[in-house]
Amino acid sequence: MTSSSAFVVGCACVLVACTSDTSSLAGRDGTSSSGGERAGETGEAATTSSDGSTADLCVSTINEYRRAKGLAPYVRWAEAETCSDGQAKSDGQTSSAHGAFGRCGELAQNECPGWPGPPEQMIPKCLAAMMDEGPGGGHHDAMMSRRYTKVACGFATTARGAVWSVQNFK
Repeated sequence: MTSSSAFVVGCACVLVACTSDTSSLAGRDGTSSSGGERAGETGEAATTSSDGSTADLCVSTINEYRRAKGLAPYVRWAEAETCSDGQAKSDGQTSSAHGAFGRCGELAQNECPGWPGPPEQMIPKCLAAMMDEGPGGGHHDAMMSRRYTKVACGFATTARGAVWSVQNFK
């Protein structure tokens, strides 16, 4: 997939699933420690510490957009980051955006499928493209929602260097 087709796919794919019945989600919200390291598809570790990590950059970028609109920040959903990494890895392996949706107990999901990396350079660009959709665009609406309070960002890099990232909202 070329970087331009990844952009088109990234902007065209959205899955926002809302439900008031969370009983079907019990036991599926992946667990991890709030610190330490997460392994991506390549086996290379990415830190999950609250300063300087790619997940923190993702959450901070989303919250900057929220702040500009006068919205409260999302809480970083660190407990779901390892599960979110697994979703990104699974979707990258199957080339199927949102293919693993729901496995982490999320209520909505945005995805950056197959973007050129590295993750810390692609995530601000992908999130900006989602915001540029404006209201009525599923990605934009999930990032600006008052319905959710948490976001977990997961990342995986394919053998060809394409980065898949999911942003899970709850």
